[in-house]
Amino acid sequence: MTTERDFDLVVVGASGYTGRLVAEYLANTYGNSDIKWAMAGRSLEKLATVRDEMGISADTPLIQVDSHDEASVTALVQRTHVVITTVGPYQLYGNALIGACAQHGTDYVDLSGEPGWMHDTIAAHSEAAKASGARLVHSCGFDSIPFDLGVFHLQQHIKAATGAPAPVVKGRVRAMNGSFSGGTLASLKATMAAAAERPELIGILMNPFSLSEGFNGPEQPAGNQPQYDEELSSWSAPFIMAPINTKNIHRSNFLLGHPWGEDFCYDEMILTGDGDDGKAAADFVAKDDSFAKSDLKPGDGPSKEEREAGNYDVLFVAKGADGDLYMNSVKGDRDPGYGSTSKMLAEAAICLLKNPGLASGGVWTPAAAMGEALIARLEEQAGLTFTMLSPQAQA
Repeated sequence: MTTERDFDLVVVGASGYTGRLVAEYLANTYGNSDIKWAMAGRSLEKLATVRDEMGISADTPLIQVDSHDEASVTALVQRTHVVITTVGPYQLYGNALIGACAQHGTDYVDLSGEPGWMHDTIAAHSEAAKASGARLVHSCGFDSIPFDLGVFHLQQHIKAATGAPAPVVKGRVRAMNGSFSGGTLASLKATMAAAAERPELIGILMNPFSLSEGFNGPEQPAGNQPQYDEELSSWSAPFIMAPINTKNIHRSNFLLGHPWGEDFCYDEMILTGDGDDGKAAADFVAKDDSFAKSDLKPGDGPSKEEREAGNYDVLFVAKGADGDLYMNSVKGDRDPGYGSTSKMLAEAAICLLKNPGLASGGVWTPAAAMGEALIARLEEQAGLTFTMLSPQAQA
């Protein structure tokens, strides 16, 4: 990577809903630090308005960039060490930016939950990124940091305690208060539209190992129907983000050299409680299609009060080689889709900036690229906690 650049970080899409939250977080958390950062977007006027509305210092630089103008994109990535982009759907607006970062040795983080596009970027940009040293990290928001790092954290502790990884891990959402983003919905719709035009994408979307570059492991739990979890004494229901999270977690295992084994199995569901009420809730969640039918648009989002009232709690469960049941919890102190996501994305970028030796050039997952270093940053700065729960001996 070139050492002499104007900025450490540039937030692309800083006038959008999530982008302005990232900019606000950087200003509030690192405004008095030595980090040099800028806001970028299509309209300098809109950027200036957001800068003023969010109370960001008037001397914060603004950069005009058009995601479809390769010259402006290239000029931007050559001026910064790390790009933070919130401009999605990425399959529609992200190709020039990630390609330029790969070519010019610029680190990159995004919020992509678009497995078809991510599959294409791995094929298109891995070699260039390896050659330039660019570390390209997808899925640095609620999809998939709490899940990717949650599994990583649990497996690290199980291996330390028992000498071996757990061959099976369950991710179970215990609480999630807050809304999904309009950007997430737009990405889902763009993915479905792309699949209609490219039937081969269906296989990529259905295969839990489609981001593992040709590696295919064992058949995975389906997780697509309500079921009763005896270990946790609760009904569970399908989780809408499981398809992208599971792919990222299997890619992490692949990129790290299969430390959890080539036969590793993982699934995600939502816990809905015990008894008849729990079963009824699980059945309702399984049939609920309100998110797909929502009229949310990119840029739509909750108020500051709603964001700050949100939170989430994800439980990870595995049986160790000693027969005990190991569990950890990953909690966030803001709504998952916006408040927590904006902080996670910013800290992922800063983690790359502060740790140039963490990973070599390539297309990465958060856990494989940053692992324990990112966990430490998220706990210190971003309101996340990673907590091991007491092992439970199994009869």
